[in-house]
Amino acid sequence: MVLLRVAFFTLLERKVLGYIQYRKGPNKVGYIGLLQPLRDAIKLLTKEFMHLVSYNLIFYYLCPVLSIFFLFFWVLYPYGGGIFDLIYGFLLYIGLAGLIVYALLGIGWSSNCKYSLLGALRGVVQMISYEIRLIILILCFIFLLGGYSIKHLGLRQNMCILLFLFGPLIILWFGSRIAEINRSPFDFSERESELVSGFNTEYGSGIFALIFIAEYGGVLYISYLFFILFFGGYNLISGIGGLIIRFLVIWVRGGFPRHRYDSLIGIAWKRFLPLRLIFLLISFSYSFITYFY
Repeated sequence: MVLLRVAFFTLLERKVLGYIQYRKGPNKVGYIGLLQPLRDAIKLLTKEFMHLVSYNLIFYYLCPVLSIFFLFFWVLYPYGGGIFDLIYGFLLYIGLAGLIVYALLGIGWSSNCKYSLLGALRGVVQMISYEIRLIILILCFIFLLGGYSIKHLGLRQNMCILLFLFGPLIILWFGSRIAEINRSPFDFSERESELVSGFNTEYGSGIFALIFIAEYGGVLYISYLFFILFFGGYNLISGIGGLIIRFLVIWVRGGFPRHRYDSLIGIAWKRFLPLRLIFLLISFSYSFITYFY
């Protein structure tokens, strides 16, 4: 189901970007272009694969597979009220999300290409910078709700959703997650004007499809997680909310220009970090007071 969602999410993205740029998106293959994702998948999987002259063979093939394996955090989503109700779900999510850095670095380094290596180094610095802010935000939720379970977090918001308590955190979370998954306007690890295609320059055919699926699968998951964290609830409600968040991600890509790389890192350490530490202090104070009184 994740692969099917990724396929039609790409169609939605191409449609929305097309209308933002005053042009038509895919509309020739099937009814209003609904079969375009299937055609793209067949094209990628049947393309000839070109072997490089000098590259690290093992890591070149292993790292894209690892990036797909890290989509294991989809089991943390509370399907049907929580089939996989892991007590320490947040900790597992943080660990798996952090391991994606190693796959990205291996993809860029194993290609033995300067553009791929530069893109990988940029991506690693960017992901680590915003991963710290993600952990601080999750600690805020843990202190407020008193648990590490994602299902528990959704159920605790029946009376008062966190949107009304920590509204500014929405902007911080949304901006950080876009930067961490290398989406525009923060896609500095794969910007075409400087790095050709970034860390995946030397990849094509089915191997490139694995990297592509891992990236878009992460976008889908954070859209659902975003809605659960700030609005509570899941299933149909989070499905509709996740669709809205995915539309916002596409709209940001089509409506905002890229920033400079130094500006991105400066925002992470000089703007986002102090604000989140303030919210962390407020959350800890609230949990301390409720525990003793």
